[in-house]
Amino acid sequence: MIEKEDIIGALKTVYDPEISVNIWDLGLVYDIAINTDSVVITMTFTSPTCPMMEELLESVRAAAQDVAGNVPVRVELVWDPPWNLARMSEAARLELDLTEQGW
Repeated sequence: MIEKEDIIGALKTVYDPEISVNIWDLGLVYDIAINTDSVVITMTFTSPTCPMMEELLESVRAAAQDVAGNVPVRVELVWDPPWNLARMSEAARLELDLTEQGW
């Protein structure tokens, strides 16, 4: 059985190359749907013009696939709702010095 926490752990190994924070703590992942025949990760980016978008999407899929084994993983990119700073974890805000006083 694939556990959501295991997928999250894998996603925490995928870092935005422009910022030293992983995609989970950045709040880019909106949903992880797990069933017997697939894993679907719904995510966004901070900007639709991200130059590393394709590489990051593949890194997300590959990291989750390592956990999912033979169960196919699909990553769906969405722009609604738009990403904002409030989606970031407290750890990510501290790492980037974006505490409430700074934003």
